Amino acid sequence: MKGLLAWAKGLALTFGGPGLFFVGFLDSSFLSLPEANDFLVVWMVTQHRDRLLYYVAMATLGSMLGCLVIYGLAWKGGEAFVRKRFGSAAVEHGLDAVRRHGLLALLVPSMLPPPAPFKIFVILAGVVRIRPLSFALAIGIGRGLRYLAEGLLAVHYGPRALDYINEHGQLAALVAAVAVLAIGLAVAVWHRQRPAGVPAPPEGADQER
Repeated sequence: MKGLLAWAKGLALTFGGPGLFFVGFLDSSFLSLPEANDFLVVWMVTQHRDRLLYYVAMATLGSMLGCLVIYGLAWKGGEAFVRKRFGSAAVEHGLDAVRRHGLLALLVPSMLPPPAPFKIFVILAGVVRIRPLSFALAIGIGRGLRYLAEGLLAVHYGPRALDYINEHGQLAALVAAVAVLAIGLAVAVWHRQRPAGVPAPPEGADQER
């Protein structure tokens, strides 16, 4: 793992934003590089604070594209694809969460740092065939908020941001995820309880003369 992280750091050092994009793509698709992009976003923002939004955007886009690859494979492979890679119990719980909560089941895990599960929800989103645009937006918002928060910490704390994230990152991400979940549930309840609009009267009915 240290060798992979050193390679990822060297890639980002050499290519900057595109290197972040590529590492994010690999981590979200074919490889597993836990916290590699988180570390790189913080480290690179401390070197070039004026490029905060650029680095956040590149890391987010890379992660989004990598997730879309896995999502597309799951869309084509269906439940057989996911059952080969995860235990039956995890699949059943995950499918239930995605079907009940929809995009929130993607948005919340995308904000949480490892070891919180994430890829299984990406795959299950493809299995249940969540709309591609909605899927991409959920991943983009969740990952974007995560990397933006880390980048802002890097601006404020400098190199000490990594220590701060290691100490408090999981708690902060969990609080943010719970807040997003609460807002989403409140919106869902509001939509269900909102009274239906009164239908308009037929044309020409009861018109004043």
